[in-house]
Amino acid sequence: MGILDWISQSAKKLKDVESQISDESKDVLEVYQRNAALEREIAQRTEELRLANQTLLTLEQVWDMMNSSRPLSSVLETIVSSLYGEFGYIYSFIAQKQYDEKGSHYAVITYLETDFSSKIINTLNSTIYDFKLYPKENSVIENAIKNKQIGYYFSLKHLIEENIPECKNINLPDFVENNEVKTIIILPITVSDQFSGFLSVFSPRKELKDDEISFLTLFSRQIELAITIANLFETVKKQAVTDHLTNLFNRRFFEDALHREATRSLRTKQPFCLIGLDLDHLKRINDTYGHSMGDKAISTIADVIIKTSRSVDIPSRYGGEEFFIILPGIDSKGGLIAAERLRLKIEQALVDGLKEGITASLGVANFIEQTTNIDELFEMCDKAMYSSKQKGRNRVTLADVDNKTSWQEVAIDAFVDILTSHRIPFNKTLAQDLIEKLQLKQHDSSGASTQEMLYSIVDTISKSYFPLYQDGSTKNKVTLATLIAKRLNLAKIDVDRLKIAMLLYDIGNTMMPQDILKKAAPLDEKEKDEIQKHPIIGAQEILKPIGAISGIIPIIENHHENWDGTGYPANKKGGEIPITSQIVLIVDSYFAMISYRPYRKAYTIDEAIEEINSNSNKKYSPELVEAFNFAIDEFKKI
Repeated sequence: MGILDWISQSAKKLKDVESQISDESKDVLEVYQRNAALEREIAQRTEELRLANQTLLTLEQVWDMMNSSRPLSSVLETIVSSLYGEFGYIYSFIAQKQYDEKGSHYAVITYLETDFSSKIINTLNSTIYDFKLYPKENSVIENAIKNKQIGYYFSLKHLIEENIPECKNINLPDFVENNEVKTIIILPITVSDQFSGFLSVFSPRKELKDDEISFLTLFSRQIELAITIANLFETVKKQAVTDHLTNLFNRRFFEDALHREATRSLRTKQPFCLIGLDLDHLKRINDTYGHSMGDKAISTIADVIIKTSRSVDIPSRYGGEEFFIILPGIDSKGGLIAAERLRLKIEQALVDGLKEGITASLGVANFIEQTTNIDELFEMCDKAMYSSKQKGRNRVTLADVDNKTSWQEVAIDAFVDILTSHRIPFNKTLAQDLIEKLQLKQHDSSGASTQEMLYSIVDTISKSYFPLYQDGSTKNKVTLATLIAKRLNLAKIDVDRLKIAMLLYDIGNTMMPQDILKKAAPLDEKEKDEIQKHPIIGAQEILKPIGAISGIIPIIENHHENWDGTGYPANKKGGEIPITSQIVLIVDSYFAMISYRPYRKAYTIDEAIEEINSNSNKKYSPELVEAFNFAIDEFKKI
């Protein structure tokens, strides 16, 4: 082979090698490019999966909140926070359609406190909650809500100028035009007639992906569901704390609210007023026009109270025709002004179908200015209200600070005297413990409930001689007796004496032989005679030495006398028996009937009520039975 042939052949082989290397390079490059594309796709799918998982977790969190009993405001706040914190949005808020003197507007109801919100506040020179939007008919917001479609603003300036008229013709701060917001997404939220508004999401991205829009749409639907469920919880909760006739708060809620407000008042050193009011001559309306008209009068006045009250006030129906209103942050002078305004509105109110007008007697007391004890505050307000009645009704009376000795204080002194003088056979160690509690309460001004302590002490003493006595019975007896007394329009002093009598009326039983009190078989004549002595023993031997309760003794001496003269110890009848003694008798009879006794089973509530009614004009006066029936209906609601 010649040199030329070898060169030609080598060149050919070199080309083949180059071609092979080129082909293999292409293959390597193709593989590399395929790997790089695959890696990018894996990264993209991983990010999509992360976002999908994050979305699912967020929606799951929303769902969990919706199935809890958390307040709507708390649920919405968490939703807004999750959008800001987890999905990289700059800001977010929820607005609701509301109405004022200018017409409809959208007010911010849920927002985040961030640097961005601080700049908005400075821009608007107001709080974020004063950030009200007044969109025109064809604005982005109105079109979004009307068409139930997503709307977009592409600058903060556009959002402000289109919806805040006073900002349109002024030089807005540089922040409004120069910020990181590229898109403001408006997602409509509507829940039938319960809620109309939108979710606003501030995004740093101008281009929004389809999956992002889909997520936000799903998110807004979840908000609608959250509002629906939260409103259902609020409705159920409201029913539990609301009086069904008046839509005011009920007695239980009022008592809890009074304790909460007292705690807040002591912490902040800010006073609050308590207004009590009792409708005048409601019994006359019931007797003349029927109870349905009486209910209409009550509901009409309740509407007046609601319209006259501020949003922070706590108006409650305490029972029957008696109402109380807590006015946070108001001093005595302001309380009197509010009470007089309410009195005048009640006087001017018209009850459909009622020829005559209706009026109310009001009392005002102030926490911190006049007392820092809840029981004392209530007592002072109650006394002021009754003072208005005694002065001629349809007036307002401020509580008298110099005359604030309560029936609880009188009762405490009485029990301290009884236990320290050892007038009843009682365990000395336990007696000393009760005395210390009573004496501590004599000097206590913390607002803790004196009444609850008194009820507990009476329960303890009663169980010492009658083990079947149920805890809580004393409180129930005093409550029912008070409802009856107020139904009969008794004077304040008589109601107070009745309350003390309800604590002391059975004290004579501590002196009775235990074998008689616990006997399961019928009593013989001698044993009956022993039992019939207990009112006299209680009144004369145990209570008479206590001068401060001299007005209580006749109530206790006569609390077993029957209307028809068949009672004991003196066979008095009719008007000879003090009305307060008659109330003690009917309340004692009712609770005795619904309690188990060794010689019989307990009556049902309906059976006990039927038995009370069957003894009208016999054991009890007809008027008393009527008042009992009204009071027992009120008592069941407490």
